[in-house]
Amino acid sequence: MQLGKKIVCVMPGYNAGKTITQTLAAVPPGIVDLFILVDDCSFDDTVSVATALSKHYPLKIFRHEGNRGYGGNQKTCYREALDEGADVVVMLHPDYQYEPKLLGALTALVTSGVYDVSLGSRILGKGALQGGMPLYKYVFNRFLTLFENIFIGQKLSEYHTGYRAFSRASLQQIPFEKNSDDFVFDNQILVQMHLKGFRIGEISIPTKYFAEASSISFWRSLVYGLGVLRCSLEGFFARTGIYIHHRYQKSEMV
Repeated sequence: MQLGKKIVCVMPGYNAGKTITQTLAAVPPGIVDLFILVDDCSFDDTVSVATALSKHYPLKIFRHEGNRGYGGNQKTCYREALDEGADVVVMLHPDYQYEPKLLGALTALVTSGVYDVSLGSRILGKGALQGGMPLYKYVFNRFLTLFENIFIGQKLSEYHTGYRAFSRASLQQIPFEKNSDDFVFDNQILVQMHLKGFRIGEISIPTKYFAEASSISFWRSLVYGLGVLRCSLEGFFARTGIYIHHRYQKSEMV
């Protein structure tokens, strides 16, 4: 627990058998009440490794029988976390790409009551490229973030991080189930949070790219980028009242 709040850490897993042990071991003790791993039909030993780890950590494991995509995985993560009574839900990838030691700092922004959503930004510091982020991804990241900030009326340093924490109320009041099952889910949920008026904060985190860390190809990145541009325009149309996609209609964001 943290400040009396129940912390549930969700881990969207796909072929993370080589890294999940290291990831869990690096999480500071005494913060997370429950870990939830959702395996998206991995073809490695993720589930068996996690099952062994569940003897040492408060870890529940769910497995999709078919691959539902990154966004589809998150939907299961958030549903299960809310069902477990989480006050704060923090997402930590089990591939060790994001620094587990900073989990408490990330959740503190939410448990403090100052923010409803917190993001771990690889861009706030100066180490993104030094940490191994490919140059084209860095350029895409900066361009897409600028585009989103302008069109949805926010001021974030990065929308594309997978390290994030949400208050229970914020997840309950947006229709995240209506979002994409693909990677653009990450952007859609932040646009929903912004349009709903939830406060979003950021902390600086290091960038870590290595062989076992999950990453998408150039072409998948291109498809993702186009999805981000569309999401940004939908956010702009919604906040100006020109056209409100059902994903962002206030009647949907209960």
